[in-house]
Amino acid sequence: MDFKLSEELVMIQDSIRRIAREQFAPRAAEIDSTERFPWENFEILKDNGFLGINVAEEYGGAGVGQLALLLVIEETARACASTSVILTNQGLASEPLMIAGSEEQKKRWLYRLATGECPGSMAITEPNAGSDVAGMKTTAKKTEGGWILNGSKIFITQAGVAGIMPVICYTDKSKGNRGMSIFVLEKDTHGMTVGKPEHKLGIRGSDTRQVFFDDCFVPDEHMIGPEGSGFKTLMNTFNFSRPNIAAQALGIAQGAFDAALAYAKERVQFGKSLASFQGMQWMLAEMALGIETARTLVYRSGAMIDTEPNDPDIPKIASMAKWYASDVAMKVTTDAVQIFGGYGYMREYPVERMMRDAKITQIYEGTNQIQRIIIANQLLR
Repeated sequence: MDFKLSEELVMIQDSIRRIAREQFAPRAAEIDSTERFPWENFEILKDNGFLGINVAEEYGGAGVGQLALLLVIEETARACASTSVILTNQGLASEPLMIAGSEEQKKRWLYRLATGECPGSMAITEPNAGSDVAGMKTTAKKTEGGWILNGSKIFITQAGVAGIMPVICYTDKSKGNRGMSIFVLEKDTHGMTVGKPEHKLGIRGSDTRQVFFDDCFVPDEHMIGPEGSGFKTLMNTFNFSRPNIAAQALGIAQGAFDAALAYAKERVQFGKSLASFQGMQWMLAEMALGIETARTLVYRSGAMIDTEPNDPDIPKIASMAKWYASDVAMKVTTDAVQIFGGYGYMREYPVERMMRDAKITQIYEGTNQIQRIIIANQLLR
């Protein structure tokens, strides 16, 4: 598969790289230390049309495709991982509507997400339902004209700032996976409340909270797809959203490598630069190899989604990209801290933040252990 980027994609890459370097990077440390949602960066992404870059033009997007979104996420994460979460989460909230939403639902909600009218969120994880989605307890019971939703979710990214939130729950638990459905809830839905912000190891500028549903009435027209189709839609959503996390991890790794390479050239020990020592050269070469290998997988996953969206290998490649890129991000950022030595452990330098940010990419959107299971199942099918 040819990964030579088109002129349009190169222009997009150059544009977001410049914006990230000039506007996101200078604020990254402050966003991390204050743990605040970067609204100003949200507005920049919105004004430049990046929030819906992969969404069709008729629904408010740019219609450029998945690979374009991956490039935007990569370059943003390279400067500020917390800001890149805005992009990954906007994609996660949009995907169920893109996959299974009706024309009316796309015009009503997907349009608002793609144009950046509001941030998006998606409520999946529960205390007893992380990797085991089927273990969820949130339910919706049929009533006249709609459904009554009860339950709770945890670790929901952007829950405190989102205007639109798809929620997966059971509409008929007796049917197992085939009894799950997805509903769209809007901000200020009666009976829906959010908890306090969680204080996290990394991506501290992202808004992460619990969400509680207490007799929430949800109209029938808020259900995405037919009743019972929620699990299938969610699995397809992950096939398209996991490459976004892979791109985020790739960007974090590249940002840490950039910093480590520059430092190794400048830092003098024993009368020579660190970069002049063979051991350091090998370390840098190994970091670069991991990044370039990850980039190939990440870009391939985006190209497959754009050109062959029904390819049966997409789940496998998406999981491989997410698993490999996130492991590379963790190793590269850890090595970057090592190259900086004692300075790398200090918040004055960006690599300790990048190491903390990298860890979550091995966990959310399915832990890397789950990715191994998905890949094995695809190979043995």
